[in-house]
Amino acid sequence: MLRSSPATASLVVCSSCRLSKDAPADAGGRTGGELFKRALDALLPGHACRDRIAVQAMPCLFACSSHCTVFIRSDERLGYILGRFVPSAAQANALLDYVAEYLDSADGVVPYGSWPEGVKGHFLVRVPPQGFVWNPPP
Repeated sequence: MLRSSPATASLVVCSSCRLSKDAPADAGGRTGGELFKRALDALLPGHACRDRIAVQAMPCLFACSSHCTVFIRSDERLGYILGRFVPSAAQANALLDYVAEYLDSADGVVPYGSWPEGVKGHFLVRVPPQGFVWNPPP
């Protein structure tokens, strides 16, 4: 069942994502999504984007072949689904660094040269916001 969430920029973490291609959970039974959200939650209070993004959890973003999946969204900006993360502090920090650049952009487009190394190769889908399509300048 859907429930409303604040109309703000958000980073939605798939809480049911696998730990890795070969393992659904760690020895304690925690999924990769749970662990990745914990890493993001631990780093967010000290990060530059802390007051501009809400980290939320949702079971199954239907990207099961790309474990540890997240959805970055914000009104009137392109949204992005990224996956294939390792639920670590280093990858969580790289994602938050990208989110800070994303939030500084007017339309959600962050120049490739500004992408942290830790997010390169993790982009799966670009999603236009409701009422918009992306029409890049000529």
